[in-house]
Amino acid sequence: MQRLQAFKYELMPNGEQQRQMRRFAGLCRVVFNEALNLQKTRYEQGEKKLGYAGLCKELTAWRNGAPLPSGRTAPWLSEGPAHTQQQTLKDLERAYSNFFAKRADFPRFKKKGRHDSFRYPDPKQIKLDQTNSRIFLPKLGWLRYRNSRDVLGAVKNITVSQSCGKWFVSIQTEREVEQPIPNGGAVGIDMGIARFVTLSDGSFYAPLNSFKRHETALRKAQQTMSRKVKFSSNWKKAKARVQRIHSRIGNARRDYLHKTSTAISQNHAMVCIEDLQVRNMSKSAAGTTESPGRKVRAKSGLNKAILDQGWAEFRRQLDYKLAWNGGHLIAVPPQNTSRTCPCCGHVSAANRQTQAKFECVECGFEENADVVGAINILRAGHARLACEVSGAVMPPAAGTHRSDSGVAQCRA
Repeated sequence: MQRLQAFKYELMPNGEQQRQMRRFAGLCRVVFNEALNLQKTRYEQGEKKLGYAGLCKELTAWRNGAPLPSGRTAPWLSEGPAHTQQQTLKDLERAYSNFFAKRADFPRFKKKGRHDSFRYPDPKQIKLDQTNSRIFLPKLGWLRYRNSRDVLGAVKNITVSQSCGKWFVSIQTEREVEQPIPNGGAVGIDMGIARFVTLSDGSFYAPLNSFKRHETALRKAQQTMSRKVKFSSNWKKAKARVQRIHSRIGNARRDYLHKTSTAISQNHAMVCIEDLQVRNMSKSAAGTTESPGRKVRAKSGLNKAILDQGWAEFRRQLDYKLAWNGGHLIAVPPQNTSRTCPCCGHVSAANRQTQAKFECVECGFEENADVVGAINILRAGHARLACEVSGAVMPPAAGTHRSDSGVAQCRA
């Protein structure tokens, strides 16, 4: 089977190469914004949207000195690599496709200094020297990078990006691998805040709370930045300090999520997980002037804790890592998973007297509430899998009633 994988490294360019990369990223930003402006103008005039081929013709004219849709000329576009600018037009075309398919919002104009990046789509123009930890890119020459691991497979494309004042290179590769054989059995996962992940076998992973650990330092850095004169040298230094803290928070969270998802995917063939709608769960409770919300402060703290966990990113990592290891991920509805007794199937809010303790009012079964949720999620996952295999329609409460598996035993 074919495996697509990206390897990301930090670049160590000299001063001239840094200036060139900033310039190339700026050229791609101009091309994207001008092409988006052209598409909007054509729509307002009742004309048909240009496809990728039509945009490429316009790009060639712009590089030869033709006026841009904004009215200015930009012959300096020819100083940058043509392939990176053509790839930017492909990105715009994909953004439109995602919008029409209702997968994303309407494309927006790019801002200077935010998510600066450009991509080399042709692997023939790229040379990778792993022995000497360097890479050759068109119009940039040889660049050194921090070689932390070997690049496996054939190079497909290269993406150069900037984050927190540092430049990174992402090498997309493709290689043939043997069909993996999954290890272990099935497991249900209940995601929470007090426990980041609770497994149906009773084990759990404690939360990292990366933002909470750095919250005090971040607040002080933001207060310091607010006291500086905007766009002064000291303001720029303070802004860079805030960016470093944000980067440290994100890096720590991603590292923890990768370690946890790798451990789970390597030891289980099937993982059942809740289909959580994080955006709806983390909505503000402030309300409006006419109808103000209640317990806004408590809900704000809960929202902060939910977003600090990174549930959506954890699910994304589990999905592709399980596929790499031969397993598969099953998402089930989260309704009543922590209110249903895994022993007798009784559903009631009274079963959960506290946040951590579950005690069935019908049969007296006692267990940690997160473990009960994970057991019910596993059963719902088995029911969904059986319905997919047989082609039947799964009822909403499938998998939440008592089974003969003996996972949970009643306590008289």
